Order: sequence, then structure tokens, then C-alpha cells
Amino acid sequence: MARNKYDIDETLQSEFNFSHLKRLGSYIKPYRKDIFITILLLTISSGLGMLAPRILMVIMDDYIPNGNIKAIAVVSILLLLIYFIVSVIMKMKITLTARMGQNIIHQIRSDIFGHLQKLPFSYYDDKPHGKIQVRVVNYVNSLSDLLSNGIVNTVTELFSLVFIVAFMLSINVRLTLVCLTGLPLLMAVIFTIKKKQRVAWQRMSNKQSNLNAYIAESINGIRVTQSFTREQENIEIFNTLSNDYRSAWMRAVKLNFLLWPAINNISTWTMAAVLFLGITWLDGGLEGITIGVLVAMTGYIGRFWQPITTMANFYNSLLNAVSYLERIFETIDEPVLVKDAPDAIEMPPIVGEVKFKDVTFSYEDDVPVLNGISFTAKVGDTIAIVGPTGAGKTTIINLISRFYNLDSGELTIDGIDINKVKIASLRKQMGVMLQDSFIFSGTIMDNIRYGNMEATDEQVIEAAKTVRAHDFIVNLENGYETEVNERGTRLSVGQRQLISFARALLADPKILILDEATSSIDTETEILLQEGLSRLLKGRTSFIIAHRLSTIKNSTCIMYVDKGLIQEMGNHEELLAKKGYYYELYMSQYKFLEKS
Repeated sequence: MARNKYDIDETLQSEFNFSHLKRLGSYIKPYRKDIFITILLLTISSGLGMLAPRILMVIMDDYIPNGNIKAIAVVSILLLLIYFIVSVIMKMKITLTARMGQNIIHQIRSDIFGHLQKLPFSYYDDKPHGKIQVRVVNYVNSLSDLLSNGIVNTVTELFSLVFIVAFMLSINVRLTLVCLTGLPLLMAVIFTIKKKQRVAWQRMSNKQSNLNAYIAESINGIRVTQSFTREQENIEIFNTLSNDYRSAWMRAVKLNFLLWPAINNISTWTMAAVLFLGITWLDGGLEGITIGVLVAMTGYIGRFWQPITTMANFYNSLLNAVSYLERIFETIDEPVLVKDAPDAIEMPPIVGEVKFKDVTFSYEDDVPVLNGISFTAKVGDTIAIVGPTGAGKTTIINLISRFYNLDSGELTIDGIDINKVKIASLRKQMGVMLQDSFIFSGTIMDNIRYGNMEATDEQVIEAAKTVRAHDFIVNLENGYETEVNERGTRLSVGQRQLISFARALLADPKILILDEATSSIDTETEILLQEGLSRLLKGRTSFIIAHRLSTIKNSTCIMYVDKGLIQEMGNHEELLAKKGYYYELYMSQYKFLEKS
């Protein structure tokens, strides 16, 4: 997917075609029984409702002139019964369609969210998270009315239209044909604005996506914004994006609203034509034209354009939905680049040997981050990876967890190519603490248990004690049951890292990956943490990325990575003796600490 940000409109990878609607139909198919029942009920309701003008015609042309009061009373009771039955059916329709629509919405949202769980890091690297979120929430919600009412109402109104035309033809063919002359004019209007409507709704969805992306980014970065007093600049950017969205929305709605006045005008013109010609033919004594006929025909003409209006509104909703369906299905169709091979096997219990052989990797074409690196981590080794920012350190550990696919080369664990095993069976045997210590909303106990949902409270507490998080946790208002909000903003950075560390350790991994695990922990806590880790690292293969070199002095092997290559490799003493890259890095840090 092409790189994108909040001020760049998204470009669809493929144009809309009718297969999108067919695909939407696959979500509707399981509810065809409910749809059939609803349509049947509404058809009955519509048919009953169509009797009213016909009954009114009989009353005016027969019962009233003949003074048949008893018949008028009976027919009035019949009308009341009809309207009662119609109201009951409408209540049943609302319940059925609401339930069906929300079930379909739930399934679509579940599918798109489930697919997002499988997409590789590269997908999230290239797209603002707000633009992803708007597809899962806003775009899917926008289909709700279409699925809940639009389809059922349109099919029902189509049947109603057939009933109305049949009743009109049974009353007077000539006046019915006058009424139908408005349809070609309406079709001309619809086809004239159709393409403009779709383009307008696509543009509106782009601007909505941009606005949502900026809102999400601004919320996540609010501390930085206020620290650098960027509030006013951010408000200006927001207003620009909001105005773009408003303009796009107004354009789309303006085109949508062209249909309603068109239908209203055409309906008025046909009504006027029927009345004018009907009265003229009535005065001329044309056979079959009576006052009752005119009253019934005008009643049916008003009803005739009601289903036309409903179908036109459905057409508008469909054009609106198309712009969202394109985005939704585009996301669901986003290829899962990192996935199990067809013949993938379960990863056997990991012992811990990790081997890179001529591994090359790039995030962008022709810009390699790693260029043919090779090394072997034996069982129980602690491998420290150091080097300048952007050298590829984090990339190495991401490849071990198979968050990305290699461009070339081979990466094996215990001699097994990780491309040939099931990803879940690989990752569940590894403990990973990434540089970003993400804390989920919920209790501290739940956050630590996230790494092993079957762990007991005692095991959670033991893990926290090992990483020296227990002391600060028990001092919180509710201890391990203390609620923390999203991203753990109530906790210090160091506390969040300790909780994330406990989460990784609770999984009891054979391979442990720590990315800047102690970067935000004070020196005193770091000393305590090292005591607990010395026991944990024994018998496990570990990979540690650290800028604070004091934390990796006892590592089995230290690799200095720069420019996509391993420039140096050896233990602490060996690398210092070489007086190369690592020596310069260590001495510069040592001198800095000495001065401070």
C-alpha cells in the first residue's frame, strides 16, 4: 500500500464493480428467511393499504348517492381493521429489519477487524491509524440504514408499485397512462447525476478519512502538542481538514437532494395533468370517468410516487454505500504478506538456537536495511545488538518473530526455517518486549496476564516480583486490580516498561527479545532488575537492544550493527580490545556519564 498521511487523499487500488454488491449479498444471504418473511408481511400490508382509495371510490359513487348508511358503517369498521393490521405489521417489520441489519453490520465489522489482526507491520507503517479506524467504525456504520431498511423497503415498495399500477389500471387505463408519462423524465434525471453522485461520495469519504486520521494523531500526541504550545497551529490544520470535509459533504448531499425535488415536481405535474384531463373528460361525458374515479386516481397517484421516492432514496443510499464498500472490501482484500505457508507445520518446542544466513531485508524497494547478515545464537546465549539509530537493530529482532518476510537469505530456529512453520506456534514460544511499552485499558493484573491468559494470579505476581515491578504495584490504590487507561498514561514510562517486562516474562519463553527494555528505568531499579534477569536469562536465548551499554556488559555476544551490516561481533572485553566501533561508542558514553 502506498504511503499515506492525514493530508493526502487515499487512492482506490481498484474501481467499483458489481461484484462488490454481489459480495455484500453474501452477508445478506444467511438472513434470506427473515427478509422473505418481512417482505411478505410488508406486501400484505401494502396490498391492504391499497384498498383504501378503492373503497373510498365505492363510497362516493355508490353508498353516498344511494344513502346506504349501514354499508358506510361496515366499510368504516373494515378500514379501521385494515389500518390496525398494517400498524402491527410495521411493528414486526421494524424489529426484524433492525435485528437483521445489525447482525450483518456486526459480521462485516468482525471480518474487517479480524483481517486487520493478520496484516503485517508494513501495513500499519504506511497508513495513519485513524484512516484504518474510520473504515472499521464509520464506514461500516454508514451501511446500517441500507441493510436494516433500504433493501427490504425497496423490494416491498416495488411490490407496492405493482399493486398501485394494477389498481389504477382497473379503475381507468387512460388516466393511468397519463400518470406513467412522468417516469421517463425521472429516469433521465437519475442517469444524468449518477456518476457525479458516486464521485462526490468518494471524495467525501476521503475527506472524512483525512479528518479522522488527524484527530487520532492529535489525541495520541496531545502531550507533545501542549509541551511545544502547538495548540493554535493544530486547530488551524483541523479547521482546514474539517472545512474540506464539510465542502465535500455539502457537494454530495446537494447532488443527493436533486432527486427529491425532481420526484416532487414530476408528481405534481402528473397529478395536475390527471386532474385537468379527468375534469375535461368528465365534462365531456367520457364513459368511465366519475367523481369517485378522479378521487381514487388522485389517491393512487400520491401513493404511486411514494415507492418511487423510496426507491430513489435507496438508489442514493446505494451510491453512498458504494464509496464505503470500496474502502471496506479493499481493506478486507489487503494481502496478508506474512502468513502461514500452505504446508506449514507446527513449530516444535523451541530449544533456542537462532541462525541468520545471508539475510537481506528492505522496507522499501531498493533500499536495504539489512544486507546479507549472518550470525548464530546458540542455546542460552544472550546477544546484545548495538549501533546508531536506523542501523537495523530492531529490524533484526522483528525478523526473528517473523513480523516481516525476508527479501532473501534464511532464518532458522533449531535448524527449522521459520517460513515453514505456523506463525502462531512460533510466536507463542517467544517473549517480546518492544520499544513501545503499550499498556491496554484494564487492570494491571490483566495487562501482565496478556502474555499468558492461563496464568494464575500467583504466577502474575511472581513475574512482577522478578522484574521488580511488585513494589510499586502494591503501593497503588488497588494494587494489581488498579485500573489503568489506554496506553497507561497514569503510570510513569519506567513503570509501563516494568509491566511490559513482566508480561513478556510470564509467557516463560525459550527465546526472549528485549528492545530498549531498560531505557526508561532509573539506575537503582535497573540494578534490582538485573538481579532478577540473571536467573531468567539462564537457559534461554535472548536478544537485547540497548543504548545503555552498562546493561549488556555480561552478554555472551555483542554485535555492532551499522549500514545494514554487522561491523563487529564479540564479547565486551574482546570488542574493547579491538578499539573499533564498539570501543568508541562505549568510551563516548563512559565519558558522558563521567562528566555528568
